[in-house]
Order: sequence, then C-alpha cells, then structure tokens
Amino acid sequence: MSDLIPYIIWEKQEGQLCAQHCLNSLLQGEYFTAVDLSEIASNLDQAEQAALREGISEEAEENIQTRNANSSSSQNMDDSGFFSVQVISHALKVWNIVDYMIDIIPIGSEDGRIARIHPEDEIAYICNLHEHWFTLRKFGGISSRWYNLDSLFHGPKSISQTYLGMLLNQLENEGYSIFVVKGQLPSSQADEFAKSLPHPNLQGIQENQQQNVDEINQSMIAAAIAASLESNDDTVNTDNVTKPISEQSSGNELVSSITVEPPTIDELRAKRLAKFDNGNGK
Repeated sequence: MSDLIPYIIWEKQEGQLCAQHCLNSLLQGEYFTAVDLSEIASNLDQAEQAALREGISEEAEENIQTRNANSSSSQNMDDSGFFSVQVISHALKVWNIVDYMIDIIPIGSEDGRIARIHPEDEIAYICNLHEHWFTLRKFGGISSRWYNLDSLFHGPKSISQTYLGMLLNQLENEGYSIFVVKGQLPSSQADEFAKSLPHPNLQGIQENQQQNVDEINQSMIAAAIAASLESNDDTVNTDNVTKPISEQSSGNELVSSITVEPPTIDELRAKRLAKFDNGNGK
C-alpha cells in the first residue's frame, strides 16, 4: 500500500503543533503556520469579548477590562500550541472565499449522524483527544483510498472501507471528539494520482491494519499520559489554575481547560516506550 503514500503530504509532529499538522494534512499543503492559527485565535478572543460587552453597564465593562488585564489566558489557544475547534473551523472558512465551502460538524449532531451509516462516503474526518488533533482523509474520491494522517505516526497509514467504521467507533469509545468534514477539498497531487491507480488489494490493506492499530494505541497512550500529568499538576498546584479550554462536543461551545506546561513529544514517547518495555517484561 505504498503506491500512493509518496504523493501524500504528511507532517511529522513538531512540539505541540498538531492542529497545524492536522489542517495541512487535510488540505494537502503547507497552508497554515502556528503564527496564522495564533492570529485567528486572538481575533476570536477579541470577538468573544466584544460580544460579552454588548448591552452591559459601564461598571460591568470596567470589571471585564480589569479581569482581562489580570489574566493572559485565551479561550482559543494556550502556550503549548494547542488550538480550539473554533480556530480550526475558522481556518477552514478561509477556503470559502474560493468556493470550496469547507466546514466541520460533530459526528454526533443531526447532520453528522449519516456518517455513522456510511463513513466511507464522507471526504475526511478531524479527530481530537485532549490536546491532540489528526486527520483521516479520502483521496481521489475513492472509498478504498482512505488514509490516517496522524502526525504522531511514522507516515500515512492506509485504511480499508470496513476498518474505517471500526476505527471511528474505537476512537469514540476512547473519548475522541470526531468532526465530519463537509464541502470540497482542494485537489492535490495525491488525489489525481489516486484516480490513475488500480484499486488496492485487500491483502495489502490487511497487512497494514495491524500497524495502524498499534500506532493508534501508542498515540492514545501518549495523549493519556499528557492528560494524567496535567491532572497531577492541577491537584498539586491549585493556586496556579487559570480558566482554560478543552475539547468541545460541537464547534459552537467553549469550555475550559488547565493551563499547564505540557511535556515535550520526546518526553511522551520516552514514557510510552518505558510503559511498553515494562509491559513486555523487559
């Protein structure tokens, strides 16, 4: 199943920039940087603050300004490089200017539920757990050409039609928020090349599935370690807790999270490998 992979744009995890990697893998190009997403997040914060000020008294306005001056927290990003679903949604709306009309909707919403019945008919999915984002994408409009573009992997991983539905169920059971990508994605070299290739053989896909499962489990362990470390920091340092953000069940809901310094990706991988070594009795 390596025939299409050399043509797929995939970004390896750098720091905590998985939202950037997720978007660029979806759009198949280096369209967004951390600076771009930070600017979008800042604009969203300002718009949300302006909305809160509408129709309030001068005294309440002064209280809001005082609170903002005493707090540097953002509802749409943090110092680790994590960005909210609102940032990702607004980043995709940039493409609406050129008639692609890309949007994301929660798979559990009324409009997203049909994806549970025929997941292979969609064009892509964006998945989020804690502070990690990644993309599942179809190439060439061909249902047998689905790939997992998780930046924590060693490269793109092919997904069969049957396994796609199983994977989405597995991710939901593990606590992931899944968003269905709607609209039209810009055509890429991999999309065009996929149309010229014969359909992949089932054996080739099956050989790749176990690797896919193993790496997904490793990715989940890394995310769980990060969440556990954040929880421990929150318990010990309750005085340092600030108003934050976490994953959302829909693109219009803002919730909070804890602003703590997350471990580096190398530290997560080291902890993950140590966990595997202990489990294997090494």
